[in-house]
Amino acid sequence: MFNNLSEKLDKALHTLKGHGKITEVNVAETLKEVRRALLDADVNFKIAKEFTKSVKEKALGQDVLTTLNPGQLMVKLVKDELTELMGGDTVGINLGGSPTVILMSGLQGSGKTTFSGKLANYLKTKKTKQVLLVGCDVYRPAAINQLRVVGEQIGVEVYAEEGNQNPVEISQNAIKHAKANGKNVVIIDTAGRLAVDEEMMTEIANIHKAVNPQETLFVVDSMTGQDAVNTAKAFNDILNFDGVVLTKLDGDTRGGAALSIKSVVDKPIKFIGTGEKMDAIDVFHPDRMADRILGMGDVISLVERAQEQYDEEEARKLQKKIAKNQFGFDDFLNQINQIKKMGSMKDLVGMIPGAGKALKDVDIDDDAFKGIEAIIHSMTPEERTTPAVINASRKKRIAKGSGTSVQEVNQLMKQFDQMSKMMKMMQGGGGRKMMQMMKGMR
Repeated sequence: MFNNLSEKLDKALHTLKGHGKITEVNVAETLKEVRRALLDADVNFKIAKEFTKSVKEKALGQDVLTTLNPGQLMVKLVKDELTELMGGDTVGINLGGSPTVILMSGLQGSGKTTFSGKLANYLKTKKTKQVLLVGCDVYRPAAINQLRVVGEQIGVEVYAEEGNQNPVEISQNAIKHAKANGKNVVIIDTAGRLAVDEEMMTEIANIHKAVNPQETLFVVDSMTGQDAVNTAKAFNDILNFDGVVLTKLDGDTRGGAALSIKSVVDKPIKFIGTGEKMDAIDVFHPDRMADRILGMGDVISLVERAQEQYDEEEARKLQKKIAKNQFGFDDFLNQINQIKKMGSMKDLVGMIPGAGKALKDVDIDDDAFKGIEAIIHSMTPEERTTPAVINASRKKRIAKGSGTSVQEVNQLMKQFDQMSKMMKMMQGGGGRKMMQMMKGMR
């Protein structure tokens, strides 16, 4: 996420390293590089210029912060300015109305239909809402089928009318259907359209007028950069939408849309799509995104995701097993599955401070645990519950069954043993001892 921008900003801010104080000369040199990094990320020139001007004024106005060195101060100022540029505060979705009507708009290929499914899944699982997806793309033959597949995947009903070519009528009928069937959220997926297509823009304006939605969201493919921002302005002039959704942020996005769109349309970014899976959706937090762009990670979001997967009853059972030295490979597999549920590995690594930078050239994909899982699945039930029985001949059989080598099986056994010992130590007084040891090493 924003890897190129992060790398360039990191280099720019290193310009101040070694300087005793902030001067106009070294600030100008650093901010020239910051502006160049923003422009390379496809941020509008005027916005990039205003951004660096604001940072410069604040930097030269600082005369007290004696505890910070110039580099740290500049990072803080750039972080604060990035946060403001992306909206400042987190803005949630409006779930008022009975039912809540959410109208999705955007260009063709922006990921609107997929995101409609992600939003439905988010509202169903996180907000316990009864959701109805509505197919109003009457032009693209596969659109309704795509929405039905998505709906089936997440267990959400899809409303569509075969043969009806009037999306205004379909959306009104869908709301009646929702009221009659106890649905409290209606998400209307409209046809992708070009801002220059006057007829299509009039159509979505008519849908908007007819259903009077609580939320109108504009879906933007973040990889299209500045073009997306210009299109957002054209759509906003017609719809006066409530918020923006940035999709495909897991790709090699340049970041221009995320950094510029709030300044251009004065509407908040409400959600981001971070992968292909139906749970790859995050509420947009400007301050956390600024941290990630500057390589500071996003520990808060990481903890929140971990808490979502945390099961107190399972945790108690696990503690008992660890205390009795009964922690086995099935338990290890369960822990892996909990991590996988938290999101894509690349995204999770980006949330760990410094990890994104340290592993920038390492290809981390969602199959990172595939080899480990194959080895465990090749074990017998006895071997999983009592790893001590795994001898040399068993290792050969496990390696052959999992398509791995004995060396890889040995490596997993060693890692498992180390992890078991650490968990045992952390359960007793070892946790305190470890903290004391770490303090002594400072």
